[in-house]
Amino acid sequence: MTTGTEDSRSVNFGAPRSFGTVLKSKVKETLFPDDPFHLLKNEPFGRRFLKTLQYFIPICEWLPKYNLSFFKYDLLAGITIASLAIPQAISYANLAKIPPVIGLLAACSLLIAETIGELASPTTDQELYISLVFTATFFSGLFQTALGMLRLGILVDFLAHSTITGFMGGTAVLICLQQMKGLLGLKHFTKSTGVVDVLKAIHENRHEFNWKSALIGVMFLIFLQFTRFVKKKKPKLFWVSAIGPMAVVVAGCLFAYFAHAEKHGIAIVGPLKKGINEPSVNRLIFDPKFVYGPIKAGLITGLIALAEGIAIGRSFAIATNEQIDGNKEMVAYGLMNIVGSMTSCYLTTGPFSKTAVNVNAGCKTPMSNVVQAVCMMMVLLFLAPLFSYTPQVALSAIIISAMLGLIKYKKAYYLFKTDKFDFVICMSAFFGVSFISMDMGLIISVGLALLRALLYMARPATCKLGNIPNSKLYRDVEQYPGATAIPGFLVLQVGSPIYFANANYMKERILRWVRDENELAMASEYNVEFVLLDFGAVTAIDTTGVESLHEVQRNLECKGMKMIIINPRIDVMDKLMVTKFIDKIGKDAVFLSNEDAIEALRFSVQGSKQVDEEGLKRS
Repeated sequence: MTTGTEDSRSVNFGAPRSFGTVLKSKVKETLFPDDPFHLLKNEPFGRRFLKTLQYFIPICEWLPKYNLSFFKYDLLAGITIASLAIPQAISYANLAKIPPVIGLLAACSLLIAETIGELASPTTDQELYISLVFTATFFSGLFQTALGMLRLGILVDFLAHSTITGFMGGTAVLICLQQMKGLLGLKHFTKSTGVVDVLKAIHENRHEFNWKSALIGVMFLIFLQFTRFVKKKKPKLFWVSAIGPMAVVVAGCLFAYFAHAEKHGIAIVGPLKKGINEPSVNRLIFDPKFVYGPIKAGLITGLIALAEGIAIGRSFAIATNEQIDGNKEMVAYGLMNIVGSMTSCYLTTGPFSKTAVNVNAGCKTPMSNVVQAVCMMMVLLFLAPLFSYTPQVALSAIIISAMLGLIKYKKAYYLFKTDKFDFVICMSAFFGVSFISMDMGLIISVGLALLRALLYMARPATCKLGNIPNSKLYRDVEQYPGATAIPGFLVLQVGSPIYFANANYMKERILRWVRDENELAMASEYNVEFVLLDFGAVTAIDTTGVESLHEVQRNLECKGMKMIIINPRIDVMDKLMVTKFIDKIGKDAVFLSNEDAIEALRFSVQGSKQVDEEGLKRS
């Protein structure tokens, strides 16, 4: 019946796999879940080398196939994205308190500005501040590259989507409040990023309000929001939203030049020099006195940038029915930031707004990024001084408009309606970032998410199964009230791996099911003689888990019951064979399915007046 040799429905009691075989399988599934090298199978050496090169250097795959029909789309997309990136980059540089020309080379992070600001002032000690920013970018790149090379993309998965939603929303609120200085024309402001401190600074400096600056800022903000509204209502007009920031900058420059904005108390960016920034490798600082701050900022922002960038990449890949490799994305971001830190660049990632514009503009290949880079270089070489008249209030309006799109209130409401714990995780990140600090808000939210995961692992689901009438199916009796129990049998389903964290709970829960079933059986004048444990969902078990099964088995024996194992998975079967547990309960106590077990054991049931052929036809 269960020797493993009689028929195709017998349980396989073959020799356990070797340690090397198991290790190879686990490493492959952990580090290479997408099986990236499956295309190399059955290929000659030359083809393998070429495909490997294409895998690690994607341009080797798409460039040989490139043609002019693709270029016209990529050219339009590259110019469009550059028109958005230039004003946003200047704005973000202003936010991070670094020279605008550095911002033109990449995006930025408020978290880096906050952390580095504790070590050096961006106004009184700007050179040290900028050097530490480059150092933080360098460490961020090293961290990202290491994660990608070691195939540790799984770490990014520990940042729950609800955590990212709350973190980005809280950060957006902080940034919007920070921009009140430029929007209201304030000359004094707080260096803190907390909501309370910012609101207090606005109140204390209310006598510095410049109504002219505020009026211009509100007008720019309304215009930018209107362009976003147009894009939302008519996606084909995406370019209206894309050129909105550039239109604001151009209009602001013209206004500031002809109206002499500075005479009216409206601050401008100031002189911008032409040319590519000089290499910054000599500006990286590894002095123990300062290095902790850049390492901290680099690790945290590197992880956030990866999570955001990979999430964005995956969302667009799904929309286009493609697949991306998160580990390759990590390596790309990491190398980009390492090289950037040595060439006067700031931390960079793949922001949603620019990605969306790039896709909507019709880009066909990464060549659109090359076009964008050329456009940025042309601005740096020839047009940078033209942006020196950009009003600070225009940059504040651009930043606020971009940040408003990151406050996902509809997503938060959706989480509240569908998963209250996810909503708590989201709100903990949002309020933690807003009222404590960015890193503490992230830590609290990630901590709650991990706590939830640990609770799921430590208290996994178990359920009692019953037979669906007129079928051979066994389902949860709570979910399907019509499912009926089989007299003399208790069928339980275990819903997770069994290991040290939950082994004791699983033992106690199984014995509690047995106790409750015995009470029901006594009222129905039959005894439970077989306890069937459906292990179809148990993917693994450790030695502590096996010991707990021994305890359950001994407890059942004392009650005159027998344990039956149903459908153990290969990893579980290997462990049960190696630990001699199968020898302990006997091979005749292992079955492929619940119906096989009940069919084989029903004639052994004693003491039940209700067990007969007619009553068990449904099993």
